[in-house]
Amino acid sequence: MAVDQSLETFANSVRGAVLRPADQSYESARRIWNAMIDRSPAVIVRCADPADVVAAVNFARDQQQVVAVHSGGHSAAGSSVCDGGFMIDLSPMKGIRVDPARATVRAEAGLTGAEFDAETQAFGLATTSGVVSTTGIAGLTLGGGIGWLGRTYGLSCDNLLSVDIVTADGQLRTASADENADLFWAVRGGGGNFGVVTSFEYRLHRVGPTVLAGLLVWPRPMALDVLRAFRAFTEGAPENASAYAGLGTSPDGVPIVVGILFHHGPTEEGEALFQPLRSFGPPVADMVQPMPYTSAQQMLDALNPPGNRVYWKSAILRGIDDDVLETIIAGAATCPSPLSAALIEFYGGATNRVGVQHTAYPLRDATYALNAISAWTDPAQDQANIAWSQGLWEAMQPFSPGSVYVNFLGIGDEGDDRVKAAYGPNYARLAQIKATYDPQNLFRLNHNIRPAR
Repeated sequence: MAVDQSLETFANSVRGAVLRPADQSYESARRIWNAMIDRSPAVIVRCADPADVVAAVNFARDQQQVVAVHSGGHSAAGSSVCDGGFMIDLSPMKGIRVDPARATVRAEAGLTGAEFDAETQAFGLATTSGVVSTTGIAGLTLGGGIGWLGRTYGLSCDNLLSVDIVTADGQLRTASADENADLFWAVRGGGGNFGVVTSFEYRLHRVGPTVLAGLLVWPRPMALDVLRAFRAFTEGAPENASAYAGLGTSPDGVPIVVGILFHHGPTEEGEALFQPLRSFGPPVADMVQPMPYTSAQQMLDALNPPGNRVYWKSAILRGIDDDVLETIIAGAATCPSPLSAALIEFYGGATNRVGVQHTAYPLRDATYALNAISAWTDPAQDQANIAWSQGLWEAMQPFSPGSVYVNFLGIGDEGDDRVKAAYGPNYARLAQIKATYDPQNLFRLNHNIRPAR
């Protein structure tokens, strides 16, 4: 992009900083969580308010620029930054206001999960957020929003009451059940395809301040027995409890099996519920304890730091019978990086009581998913680590209906087939709504839904 008078005029029209490669803050602004992504936008506009977003969308559209939208920067596929185009950075927009009487919150798109939780928990309230607190609320919610509270209260997007969104024509619209209802349907799972959401209004719930959560660790040779116990737990778990199971490596290089547990409600109820798992084996480490809800939301942060090279593949599973578990265990045994993990996620509950076509997010019958998460630091090891995730994912295909959570699509998953697999029966309606609000596909640097023709 040439630095011409129109860019200077634009820069003078917005409150936020407009950064170019020579500017001091440019390098830090272009970096995102996944170090595999190394892209250099021609311009980064760090929006201060919705008016800046409107100006940025209009400028990028009129200049026919590729547009990347950055909020938390946690996209494993790197959708939040582009080469040579225009990056709309929402991360400075961190306004948040809780209405405790109505149990709602209006939150701007630059907030991370940790920032959101800190404010809502000041009033003893929460809504479903992610399991890594450095994730931005915007990308999380727009893709669906899986988190520890999902079995009780549904996805992040199920708790949305409205959004403010700048569409491709530069209009700032409100979308809710009563206003622009088709757009509201689409943003609840359809990702960033329909515009730039500047703020989210959520329903809140009474949670905490103390929950029971933490990690259990067993030696890897116990993997099959531990995963069978995990399966038994999930088959009878109440909706105020959740758990994941992972095969990874301890900090001192020992292969391990990990259970990640979460329960909100009376502590004694959670203690009784988790006792069979905590006594099974028994584990070599038991870190399950009462803790602030905000701490539970951050308990996986250290395992997901910025600056690693990250590649993952994900599949919804029909179930986790012994064939599935043995395949996962065999795949995990060949993992080339101690930073990587094979993670079984457990869903169900309130998330599954919403109709498949009630929101754009369609995975309403999913109970389990497998994420083959590769993380490493040496670029020379890219091929080996990518191959491991791909290999484990391929081994899961006989056990999968072929669907995938859109927020777990990573590098190489940008093709139409994978996006259609994520949206299933909702794809055609999403393409029609895309044609209404973004007919020229301005917002295409994402897991793209092409406008219907």
